[in-house]
Amino acid sequence: MKGLFGPTAFRLGQSVLRTMDPEAAHGLTIRALQLGLHPKQEEPDDPRLAQTVWGLDFPNPIGMAAGFDKNAEVPKALLEIGFGFAEVGTLTPKPQPGNPGKRIFRSELDQAVINRLGFNNEGQAAALERLRSGCSGVVGVNIGANKDSDDRIADYVRGIESLSDVAGYFTVNISSPNTPGLRDLQTPEALAKLLAAINGARRESAKTGRMPPLLVKLAPDIPRHDLGAIVKTCREAGIDGMVISNTTLARDGLRDADFAKEQGGLSGRPLFERATRMLADIYLLTKGELPLIGVGGVHSGETAIAKLEAGASLVQLYTGMVFEGPGLVGEIKQAILDRLEQRGESDLKALIGSGAAEWAEQPPL
Repeated sequence: MKGLFGPTAFRLGQSVLRTMDPEAAHGLTIRALQLGLHPKQEEPDDPRLAQTVWGLDFPNPIGMAAGFDKNAEVPKALLEIGFGFAEVGTLTPKPQPGNPGKRIFRSELDQAVINRLGFNNEGQAAALERLRSGCSGVVGVNIGANKDSDDRIADYVRGIESLSDVAGYFTVNISSPNTPGLRDLQTPEALAKLLAAINGARRESAKTGRMPPLLVKLAPDIPRHDLGAIVKTCREAGIDGMVISNTTLARDGLRDADFAKEQGGLSGRPLFERATRMLADIYLLTKGELPLIGVGGVHSGETAIAKLEAGASLVQLYTGMVFEGPGLVGEIKQAILDRLEQRGESDLKALIGSGAAEWAEQPPL
């Protein structure tokens, strides 16, 4: 890794950031990335990590999840660190400040974060101007609805209309727990109506420009017996993939009692098993025919490999990097290569879904 600051200096900076208020630390991190104060990958990725999904070329399967770069300020820097792709947002049509007060909480004991941000972002127009400058690599765009919207479906349609020319792919975020009523859009009837409207906007956009792949991001708190109907609705609507999963409202297994009392979505290590089992369920329900992005609790090479084996074609992380630093990306990629060598395989296809049945057999949390 090269850059103004190498991995050692960056790890020291990471330690300092973890003593700060989480939201202030995040803002400082974004600023450092804007200024180029981050380690940069020197060599291209090993070709065994590469794959083409939705017609897009990913040099490796590890991406930065939505929520980190809410305003599309640093996708280029994230790709320079070594991510195979980045997802910006969640972006809403109008700018909004999000929820008031202290709204991000970090637990060293549980290696987890609770947030109740509420889609704070500068709006789609501001992000569009930044994304128009372009960068070499896949940048997905996560879209949502404004909290005060009278027509949330129309908000998603506006996202498609505004950003189709700059999105590598779209993720429809209907699973954040921090916008009241948003998760109601995950019910099959509401979801079918939403996807019909979005597909209409995509077809119109395709007449004069691009029609990026469409993904739906689900919550890990959906009861297992409801997944079949939701997957059926998504497949009938012709979506291109799914992101499994968002943050959880559950507090299973947390040791930090004060932390566990905070409201909002939980991410980090405690989410891993819940999200990975759901990922395996979706992989089996789709018979491996729909590319999935696995996210939730990835903090090591082994946990990233578990996502692949549970059915993910691509893997995202965010909270893991809060605690492990940017070196985690390289560690994960090396762990995947080591696993391929151990198995005598030459590409990622051999790993994807190979452990889905075992994950799906785990009892509900």
